[in-house]
Amino acid sequence: MKNIYQIGFGLIGKTMAKDLSKNFHVHVVDINPNAFINLNNPNIIPSSFDVTKKSDLAEWLNGADLVLLAVPGFLGYKILEMLIELEVNVIDISFSPENLLELDKKAKNKGVTVIIDAGLAPGLPNLFLGHYYKENNIDSFSYYVGGLPMNPKPPFKYKAPFSPIDVIEEYTREVTQKVNGQLIKRQALTDIEERHYNNIGNLEAFNTDGLRSLIFTMKDIPNLKEKTLRFCGHANLIIEMKNKGLFNKKSIESTSQKLIEEWKLDVNEKEFTVLEIFISSADKNTRIFLYDEFDNDSKTTSMARCTGFTATGCVNLFNNEKNDFEFQGVVPLEILGQNKNYFNFLIQYLNDRKIKFDISQTSLV
Repeated sequence: MKNIYQIGFGLIGKTMAKDLSKNFHVHVVDINPNAFINLNNPNIIPSSFDVTKKSDLAEWLNGADLVLLAVPGFLGYKILEMLIELEVNVIDISFSPENLLELDKKAKNKGVTVIIDAGLAPGLPNLFLGHYYKENNIDSFSYYVGGLPMNPKPPFKYKAPFSPIDVIEEYTREVTQKVNGQLIKRQALTDIEERHYNNIGNLEAFNTDGLRSLIFTMKDIPNLKEKTLRFCGHANLIIEMKNKGLFNKKSIESTSQKLIEEWKLDVNEKEFTVLEIFISSADKNTRIFLYDEFDNDSKTTSMARCTGFTATGCVNLFNNEKNDFEFQGVVPLEILGQNKNYFNFLIQYLNDRKIKFDISQTSLV
């Protein structure tokens, strides 16, 4: 069996390692040794040390070919840059605030491939946009996404199915969108709108900074937008906290700690993920819809499955000799999606793990 190296063993990290362990030896590192309590899988080999220490990271990675990076966003760019310098290929799901495309030249000089934002969102919307990009003269792309508890409790009516630190980052990071060909900046949590979903009810959507690489790779599409979904009332509660100064430099650390505790998912707590994508062109509108729930058989959250299996699908795509992987440098999923074989491989990989998409199209001619 081949060896895969994974950095991070949180909620999503555990799901990815378990999935990969079916076909690979998975060497995993996490700074918290308690993350490995109750680990009972001979194909998952744990380590615990500080990966920001380059010499320790290099020693651990000696001979590694591929790394799956799953750290909080504030660490992502720094670790990714070190991995490129160490000349290893990377699949990355870290929600780094920096523009990861800036590492493209360095990655190409080192002869490595870095697949970025290889998760639910950003990730799957990028993949679908890439797939439809060559077929259509696209004039509008937007998506709505959220991971939410099945039994929401006030006041927040929310639990964080991934790193709460990255959720807070979503609420504080400036948003870039594209409207009628012009890039515009907005504050997060703005333009609140209500949306209805069958079997869910009404949710609210608001601006967050999820477009990322699309701003640079899809410059000819005049309209690009992304919004986060929550139960109604959540956004205004966060806005009130921001207005009180609870997210400023002096308070952000204590606020974060309180929210991390408040938003922590209970063991086996039921939750769901919803993703709705719209791609419009001159001749047709396409809607891609995903709804996924906590998996009772594996006791795995839907967010961990949707995010983690997208990433492990990319790992298997990269390692599958039949695919003849052709890219070097920094590669977002909208670029992968333009290759029909890569797209079909990843969608089938997700379908095999019970993550299925409802795709509908409306002709405009």
